[in-house]
Parts: sequence; structure tokens; C-alpha cells
Amino acid sequence: MMWTRGVLVLGLLVAGTAALYGSNDPVVELTASNFKKQVLESDSIWLVEFYAPWCGHCKNLVPEYKKAAKALKGIAKVGAVDMTQHQSVGAPYNVQGFPTIKIFGLDKQKPTDFRGGRTADALVHSIVSAIQDAANARLKGKSSGGSSKSSGSGSGGKRGSGNEVVELTDSNFEELVLKSKDLWLVEFFAPWCGHCKNLEPHWKAAAGELKGKVKLGALDATVHTIMAGKFNVRGFPTIKFFGAGEKSFEDAQEYDGGRTTSDIVTWANEKAAQNLPPPELVEATSSEVYESACGDKQLCVIAFFPHILDCQSKCRNGYIKTLKELTEKFKRNLWGWVWVEAGSQPAIEQAYDIGGFGYPAMVAVNSRKMKYSTLTGSFGKDGISEFLRDLSYGKGKTASVRGSEMPKVATVDAWDGKDGVLPQEDEIDLSDVELDDLDVKNEL
Repeated sequence: MMWTRGVLVLGLLVAGTAALYGSNDPVVELTASNFKKQVLESDSIWLVEFYAPWCGHCKNLVPEYKKAAKALKGIAKVGAVDMTQHQSVGAPYNVQGFPTIKIFGLDKQKPTDFRGGRTADALVHSIVSAIQDAANARLKGKSSGGSSKSSGSGSGGKRGSGNEVVELTDSNFEELVLKSKDLWLVEFFAPWCGHCKNLEPHWKAAAGELKGKVKLGALDATVHTIMAGKFNVRGFPTIKFFGAGEKSFEDAQEYDGGRTTSDIVTWANEKAAQNLPPPELVEATSSEVYESACGDKQLCVIAFFPHILDCQSKCRNGYIKTLKELTEKFKRNLWGWVWVEAGSQPAIEQAYDIGGFGYPAMVAVNSRKMKYSTLTGSFGKDGISEFLRDLSYGKGKTASVRGSEMPKVATVDAWDGKDGVLPQEDEIDLSDVELDDLDVKNEL
């Protein structure tokens, strides 16, 4: 009876470990004795499945895997390793679950994970892509044993090499993107993804055009799975936007633009404009201050506030608050914004004919064209907004700057933020004056 049970158990074990692929299948049986010679020392591109005979997913894969192997006959090699019999083969590749499928491309020492769909079509597509990349790498003089970046892995290094696209990985993502104050567009891609390959030249071109405004990165989601998992990447390419300042994983926004260079650049520029801080509104107290605020700007918006005695701190701060709100509204125009006190900059007032309008007043100056426009409406948020909106559309009347040169900015003291105080008149001391003398003088 004990012998019968032992035979039964042995029979179950043998049945449970039966190989999924036979000698007549187009899939090559790889073992501890032939793996090095067949795969690692081969010039062929290999698709290798590491499986366990008892694994349900592995069993389900068999017909599709065989179909892919048949389609790739004479083009690439397709093999399978029974990990219950040849565990040492998969150990160097950190095989922890079944089935695990790897692509052994040009650099056999650094295979890449296949993370596509478990269909013959997806398997074939990934191998064809790996073959193309390996051939391109060989054209550039690279040979087997080189880095995985040239092996057809489709890594971020491939995307980032020789262009402005930054290679992102699990280890550098937080430092380069999340802890950065820069704006980022990040593509999560897979090397076998056709849409990703179509996007690649546009992504590179856009990175060049957006240099200095928005950084573009690329992360191979089949290799750097930690970051791909954190952002719940399910399809390829997936593109995420990260705004200015330090950010968290939750701050990522979905990119919903097109996939041409112009689409990417337009979308990114719009986001860059939205993330720009408003320009600073400064008091023009010297030529250096004025140049810093307006020197390289298309337009300089100059506000002329009433004298502090005519409009005390509460009044002036109200004007400043209104203008700061408008710097936020029109920040995409990248204009300069300054203000001066009435009478403190006579050369500026004369050049722009301010005297006839009274205070407060406003002009917008184009120093390159030596032209300016004057606010003729109310000096309130709505009136100024309408004036500036017309300018942004190229509307509005202009006049030439008097003297055909930009006026000099005088150096004056900055406003201290306090109310104005009338200057005190000197008191006349009459203690030493004799009244009799005054009477005589009056008679004369």
C-alpha cells in the first residue's frame, strides 16, 4: 500500500513537471548545458521564456509562443527554459515569477524584459524592433558585448543620447524631476511600441526647441518599472507634465496634446506661460532699475502715480495692488512694469506727453520702435485691462517718442511706503525785534 502511494506521488510529480515544449516544436529547449553556447555566444537575437510547467499563465501562453516562434523562423531565435529543471539558468536574471520573457539583443550580458501583451503579434513586434535597433547599432560600429543602450533595449539612454532629451531612470527621477524647480514633460515608453518610435523624432526636435523653457525626459517603462508603477503607466507612450517648483508624484498632469513637434512645443509653451511668475512691478528710481525691468522686453508699461501728498499711502498701495493683479493677468506677454511718482522723472513725462493727462497716467513703450501708446480710459482695473488687451492684439494708437531717443531716468530716492508730510516752514523769531523800530518803519 505504501509502495502504491509512493508510485502515485512520483507519477504526479513527473506529470506536473512535464516540459511545455517538445523537440518537434519551433521553440528551442534551453538548458543549463546549452544556454551559454546557444544564446550568450550567439550572434542571433533571442526571445527567451523562463517558465514553470505547473504555471497556468505559462500554459496559456504556449500556443501564442509557438506561433511567434514559427513566424520568426530564420529571422530570430525563440527559446524556453524550464526553471524547475534549470534554475541556474534564470538565476543571473532575477527571474522571480512565471512566465518571465527576456530579449537577448546585441548585448547578451544585459537582456531586456519583454512587457508587452502575451500574443504572438506583440512578441514578434518586439523582436523585429530589437533586430532593427541591433542592426542600427552595428552600422555605428558597435558590437556584441557593448552597453545595453545600443542593444535595442530602447532605454532612456537611447532616447537621451546626442540630443536634449534627458535619460530618466528609477534612480535619478526624483532628483532630476521631482526635486527640480524646472518644468518637465516626461515620456514613459516601451522599446517595442510603434507609437513610441513614431514619437521619438518629434520628441527630440521639441526638446531642442523648448530648451531653457521646459525640459523633456524619457523613461523606459519596461526597464525602470518602479517609476512606471508609481505613475500607473498602462499604455505607451504615456506623457506626464510636472509644473514649476518641487513636486510630488500626485502633482503629475496628463499630457493631452498632439504628437507632432509643433503640437508638443505649443502645448508646452502654454503650460510654461501658465507657470511663469508674474513680472515684478518696480519703482523706476534709476536707469539701472529701469533697464533691469524693461531693457530686454518688447513693451514697458509705465505708470505715473500722483505725488504722495496728493495720494497718500493707502491710495498709492491701491494702485500698486491693481497693477500687480494685471501683471499676473498679462504675464504671458513678458512685458516690463515700472511706476514713477509725478514730477520725479520730468524727462520721462516730457518724452511721453504726460502733462496733458494728469495723474494717475500710463503709457506702454516699445523702445525698439521708439513708439508708445497712452492710456486714455479710466485708471482702474477694467480700463487698464482693456488698454493692455488691445496692445496685446496689436491694436491702439501709437505716437513717436519725443527727441527720437529714450529719455534719461533720473536717480531718485525710493518711496519709503509711508504717507507724505508737508515740509515745515522755518519759524521767525521776533524776540529781538523792538516794536518801536517796527512802528518807525511802518511810518516810512
